[in-house]
Amino acid sequence: MIASDSGNFSNFWDGLISFLANGLTAASWWQMVLVALVLTHITIASVTIYLHRHQAHRSMDLHPVASHFFRFWLWMTTGQVTKEWAAIHRKHHAKCEHEGDPHSPHVFGIKTVFWKGAELYRAESKNPETMARYGHGTPDDWIERHLYTRYSALGVSLMLILDVVLFGVGGLAVWALQMAWIPITAAGIINGIGHWWGYRNFEATDASTNISPWGIIIGGEELHNNHHTYPTSAKLSVKPYEFDIGWMYISMLRALGLATVKKLPPKMAFGEVKPVADEKTLEAIIANRYEVMAGYARELRAACQREVDGIKARSADVAALDAARRWLHRDDDKVPADIKPQLARARAEHPVLDKMVTMREELRALWSSTNATREQLAADLQAWCRRAEESGIASLRDFSIQLRSARA
Repeated sequence: MIASDSGNFSNFWDGLISFLANGLTAASWWQMVLVALVLTHITIASVTIYLHRHQAHRSMDLHPVASHFFRFWLWMTTGQVTKEWAAIHRKHHAKCEHEGDPHSPHVFGIKTVFWKGAELYRAESKNPETMARYGHGTPDDWIERHLYTRYSALGVSLMLILDVVLFGVGGLAVWALQMAWIPITAAGIINGIGHWWGYRNFEATDASTNISPWGIIIGGEELHNNHHTYPTSAKLSVKPYEFDIGWMYISMLRALGLATVKKLPPKMAFGEVKPVADEKTLEAIIANRYEVMAGYARELRAACQREVDGIKARSADVAALDAARRWLHRDDDKVPADIKPQLARARAEHPVLDKMVTMREELRALWSSTNATREQLAADLQAWCRRAEESGIASLRDFSIQLRSARA
């Protein structure tokens, strides 16, 4: 009898050790890595589709089945409260790069946002004024009040148990990666690097950048400058070479009847060239002002390059023009202070560039003015086009002619 009990006890411990080592799946290390990557990708897709595009910006509607799946998944994998996320993100857009922005690297510093972005988020989530002002329209049903919000930590605890049951002790590593994924990618990389480093398609009023033209790892959120330019768009890619995997998933959901897209980036249309720009032309230009200025920036960079080529042919110094090529098309408040003297020198030495920069600011005034009437702005546009076409600068003339063909 004693020997039997001893054998049963030994078998129990052997079984327990085997279970802790292998879990129910007995997955190899690379299989656990693959599962972890799939799980974290579903989480980032849930953040970008449900929290960001659906809840915070209302750029799309989700079928209740899809909406609740994302809500449940985020509760299990992040402990995220929908109202908190949406409110903090809306405040970020309202106060972007200024005092009150919950996580701007230009307010807190890039190191703080990158390494402590999750802490900044948690601190802001305890601000009742933020929740009251920016948290409207988020779920407030029975399950939200009694489970998802009230027991927000319960979901991640259940996820930990599930990971250990499936993978044994290795499940702890899978769970740790799941818990770190959003703080690193969203709080650190997007909120930090996405306002510090990268390329800009558009001169949005903030410092947002596109980290990569291919938005795959972070669900398309890598295209952050595009998003800040068109925040209510369900699609974050705007250029032919850009890819937004979140938009791909939304398109699949839409095909299944599980999503309805409400808004996309505006697309500038062109028709016959009008003899004179009119109020309809003005309307089209203002509606597509970011695309207009992006086109103007291309012309300005091309003009800089022509000046550079001419100077190189004479074996002269091109340092100032190299700086000009990178910064002349940017808004003045986005240009580093140490670069401004080089830009001033480039403008003084190259009248074509100086004229193009001056006319860029005059063009921007068409939608920056708050007092002028539509009739006055249309007259200002006509005068701008006339000056551009009489400037003797081919790129200005061609750009003006294209503007006169713009359609709303």
